[in-house]
Amino acid sequence: MVRTNASGLRRDLELLDVLADHGGVGVMRVAELVGREKTQVSRALASLAEEGLVERDPDTLGYRLGWRLYALAARTGEARLVAVAGPYLRKLVAQIHETAHLCVLRGGDVLTLLSESPSHAFRGVGWEGISVAVPTTSAGRVLISDWEPAVIRDWFTPERLAAAGAVRFGDTDALLEEIARIKVRGYATVDEEFEVGVVGCSAPVRDFRGRVVAAINVAAPKGRLGDKLDAAGRLTAKIAGELTARLTS
Repeated sequence: MVRTNASGLRRDLELLDVLADHGGVGVMRVAELVGREKTQVSRALASLAEEGLVERDPDTLGYRLGWRLYALAARTGEARLVAVAGPYLRKLVAQIHETAHLCVLRGGDVLTLLSESPSHAFRGVGWEGISVAVPTTSAGRVLISDWEPAVIRDWFTPERLAAAGAVRFGDTDALLEEIARIKVRGYATVDEEFEVGVVGCSAPVRDFRGRVVAAINVAAPKGRLGDKLDAAGRLTAKIAGELTARLTS
């Protein structure tokens, strides 16, 4: 935080509370709401903005909560996900006898937070902490499945799809059609799109607002899972739903 003394910290938190309730307001209105002088509030907000805790709209000059707070909140949510998800991944592994992963979006890529493998499985390099492209993976498609179509069009242009190696999608419309299918089925599948000889399925984990915050993924050699991929997808969706219920209870 910008100031380390307790009174300064309390005053900063008071400003953050006001912006949480009245986002997009200017310095004068914030000062009125907290009952402090405008110059004091202006300096404090400028300092918080330098740290990314608030941000100022260049057109309206109103302040709102900043990117750093949302990043910290996301990390907190991820910590709880990891703490809670283990038994659900192990339950899936026990039924499907393949490795399961808990994945999130991080910096525009898919990041694996946690993996669980069958006791008999050989594990080489783990996936925890490794980022992969969104459109080539079933987890990535699940993680963006509740994005607005306009956002997907802006983010995943044909050029970006090609650069990511998403050969299945010639344009963004094809990706949007696939996401529509995911919403209907409740899970996504890939067949040798991310890696030759490997298939996978993923299903969404949601927060209390119903927003997708993570994906449970299963990936395995096509010779073992290929003819059971849809069944694996349905089972993954069932257990992802159970994890969602645990997180939102």
